[in-house]
Amino acid sequence: MRHVIALDVGGTGMKAALVGAVDAAPSGGTPPVLHRARRATGREHGPDSVVESILAFAADLRAHGERHFGEPASAVGVAVPGIVDADRGIAAYSANLGWRDVPLRDLLSERLDGIPVALGHDVRTGGLAEGRIGAGQGADRFLFVPLGTGIAGAIGIDGRVEAGAHGFAGEIGHIVVRPGGTPCPCGQRGCLERFASAAAVSEAWAEASGDPEADAADCAKAVEAGDPRALAVWQEAVDALADGLVTALTLLDPRTLIIGGGLAEAGETLFTPLRAAVERRVTFQKLPSIVPAALGDTAGCLGAGLLAWDLLSTTSPSNPASEVTP
Repeated sequence: MRHVIALDVGGTGMKAALVGAVDAAPSGGTPPVLHRARRATGREHGPDSVVESILAFAADLRAHGERHFGEPASAVGVAVPGIVDADRGIAAYSANLGWRDVPLRDLLSERLDGIPVALGHDVRTGGLAEGRIGAGQGADRFLFVPLGTGIAGAIGIDGRVEAGAHGFAGEIGHIVVRPGGTPCPCGQRGCLERFASAAAVSEAWAEASGDPEADAADCAKAVEAGDPRALAVWQEAVDALADGLVTALTLLDPRTLIIGGGLAEAGETLFTPLRAAVERRVTFQKLPSIVPAALGDTAGCLGAGLLAWDLLSTTSPSNPASEVTP
């Protein structure tokens, strides 16, 4: 059975799948996932060890596919964090993984006997999946914003995700929403992710509650219970997020705004006040649909599979190592 390898590389772990042909899925549905696996990155042993872990994992997945489905994978899609040069197939930089300028596409292709490899940025790759087969399905323009340790974004346009001229498109977490506010590691002050990420809410609630172990999920529960301290922390985050999102929708005019990540797991505790806060701020702008992400932590892996199938659809027999930009 024809299939591809999909790899989603995170800071500490990797999620992988063998993904069947897109045309085997029901119309508009998710491509069939034939096999799933997880493995640690081994980042505690250094960046070279992380790269070797990725290569070895991919080789094991290829062997599994050949053994169980009668043929090796036709291509590989891999999503990685940090700065990604997708055109050249280079993982340029990741603070969490400690690597710089890793020619990951070429290394994977060489390890896997020359099969084509597509490399993508983790958030944009997850956004690709949410846009095509998740919460943004059918929307010609969408913005995917996961609220996790930080905040990033994926700009969806007609079934693809815009990387930008230098691979930095969608960095909504570094829109300044509180000028002169909390310093951000990026060098600015008052960035959105310093107020509205899951990490920022966790930090604020730990301080407000006096419990150093408290996190954003605890804050959401306290909001639901009517705790006034939690309500103040939560509203501050919602207001900052709404300010950042209105800036984004003013520039991009998305039809659908997809919110994912850990903070979105609060459900309507987040979405009800967020929709109201965004609506209060718009003037001439068209209000998009604001919806929760549908694919959860599988988005990156499914998106990597889509990258691989996209690559095969544009790869000519005479140029098997060609690669498309996510």
